[in-house]
Amino acid sequence: MAKKDVKKILVAYSGGLDTSVIVHWLKANYNNPEIIAMNADVGQDEDFDALEDKALKSGAAKLYVEDLREEFLTDFVWQALKANAKYDGNYLMGTAYARPLMSKRMVEIAHEEGCDAIAHGCTGKGNDQVRFELGIREFDPNITIIAPWREWDLKSREDEFQYAESHGIPLKFTREEGYSEDENLFHISHEGLDLEDPTNKPDYDNLLSVSVAPQKAPDTETKVSVSFEKGIPTAVDGEKLDPIPLMQKLNKIGGENAVGLLDIVENRLVGMKSRGVYETPGGEVLYHAHNKLEEMTIDRDTFHFKQHVAIKYGELVYNGLWYSPLRKSLQAFVDYTQENVTGTVEMELYKGNIIDVSVTSPYTLYSEELASFEEDDIYEQNDAEGFIKLFGLGQTTRVIAEQSWKEEK
Repeated sequence: MAKKDVKKILVAYSGGLDTSVIVHWLKANYNNPEIIAMNADVGQDEDFDALEDKALKSGAAKLYVEDLREEFLTDFVWQALKANAKYDGNYLMGTAYARPLMSKRMVEIAHEEGCDAIAHGCTGKGNDQVRFELGIREFDPNITIIAPWREWDLKSREDEFQYAESHGIPLKFTREEGYSEDENLFHISHEGLDLEDPTNKPDYDNLLSVSVAPQKAPDTETKVSVSFEKGIPTAVDGEKLDPIPLMQKLNKIGGENAVGLLDIVENRLVGMKSRGVYETPGGEVLYHAHNKLEEMTIDRDTFHFKQHVAIKYGELVYNGLWYSPLRKSLQAFVDYTQENVTGTVEMELYKGNIIDVSVTSPYTLYSEELASFEEDDIYEQNDAEGFIKLFGLGQTTRVIAEQSWKEEK
């Protein structure tokens, strides 16, 4: 669609540097279209009244603030938690879970408003451009997508600051404070500025939002328990909680004990390595507890295979393929494995560490009598001799053959 034909644009609006500049830039470069801004409330700490005022002053006709917090947790985070999905081994991917949900709601509002296009503020170097656009295409493969970072002549954040200053665009931070951050109920990410140099130690005192550095965590352990029903977290310390307060409570407990801090150089989808610092306090507690409960309730072969599934599931989510047939198929497998993942895990949190205390489940596969070093009536130890001979039959056959070959030489 030609620029002159674009009359109305839905903008994914966070109020940060990129989207603040984009609203003005679109009006100046797309023949003064009407701008409909949308902000997805996925649990970020935001003054939405101030955000609306800022959006209107920047040139938007209106701002939608969509409360997607519970859907974000139940339909995305909880599903990935059941899979134990991670990326690059330890990254819990808070941003990647939010983007497909946000994309879905953006398309819905764009249709309601009769928008010709959807615009986002993702750079051409990042993962989010892929996640947003694949999510949008899932629900409307024909709508025009505008990515100003791939069009305009602004080359850096400094150029954006200068553009905002020259056009009177209000910003909520200065150049020195401008980490690139993404916050939701599950995590907070920090990138840019001094973090771009991997030789710099993060300044946790000025960087962290919901957590403390390990040195500032309590000198005594904090006890916490999490209960699950079919792999879904349902209670903390015996108190049944809905998804939002449950996540908030674990974030507070975990953050106070420096749990879930991650400083990682991750492998971006577009091919480069990027350093970020992540706070995922409640998420780290949930993942640890869920995996511990699975140790007790899932049989060996399924447990081992599920570890392979977790890697692929994490890659799909990170790469923006939440709606792909493969992710949905893996989810069906994961859901089946969770039928008996019900129980309670007790832990102690101490200066960034999670220490296991106990696991209880009505569906435990652990038998104290069977595992005991004491006498039992279940396991006949001399049966192991025949098992080992059969298990090692291939090895025995190979070694005998190799010895005969050597003798013939």
